[in-house]
Amino acid sequence: MKRLFDTGAHFAQVKSRRHPSMKPFLVGTKGRQEIIDLVKTTEQLEAAKTAMSALAKEGKTVLFVGGKVEIAAFVKKAAQEINAPYVAARWLGGTISNWAEIKKRVDRLAELIEKGETGALAKQHTKLEMVMIGREQKRLTERLDGITGMVKKPDALLVVDTKHEKHAVKEARDAGIPIIAVMSSDCDLRDAVYPIVANDTSRAAVQLILTELVEAFKSGQTA
Repeated sequence: MKRLFDTGAHFAQVKSRRHPSMKPFLVGTKGRQEIIDLVKTTEQLEAAKTAMSALAKEGKTVLFVGGKVEIAAFVKKAAQEINAPYVAARWLGGTISNWAEIKKRVDRLAELIEKGETGALAKQHTKLEMVMIGREQKRLTERLDGITGMVKKPDALLVVDTKHEKHAVKEARDAGIPIIAVMSSDCDLRDAVYPIVANDTSRAAVQLILTELVEAFKSGQTA
């Protein structure tokens, strides 16, 4: 709890932005900002760590989602530590709800990369065609970066800021995929099965929570 406090994890949004579901997790105000009850946050983090460990033991896939500029790099790094897929940019609509179509694009990118490495593309196409293919590969890489190794829909999502990632959250909920989420007071608590109410704009707080969750996943892998 002290480590969370030191990162500023207890700072919520201003009262006017509070979602009604978050009231039980707030303990007061400091200036215009509301304050999160870190006792409850700590309990939620422990529950989420247990869930992450269980997912790892069962060999499940967790998709990390967090495209906000201030935390995207941490989301990407955390996912890469456990070879998990991630979306650390704008959510690509249909990633879950239209996975069959997204998978075709993933397979196309894999094909272009493989043929490019073997030199097959250069042998089969003209210089102009190679320019067009290069543009296609760049576009696909930008949109699919992080999910190129995903062979099926994820078993769970780890989301930073469910309000910001509302499209990802909707697709996951519609598909019945559980969500573990770092979420501040402007988010809807119902969007996560395992909510962790904390300052989701503090880089230090998000980094600490992601590190704890990743370590829990690693412990599940080796259990």
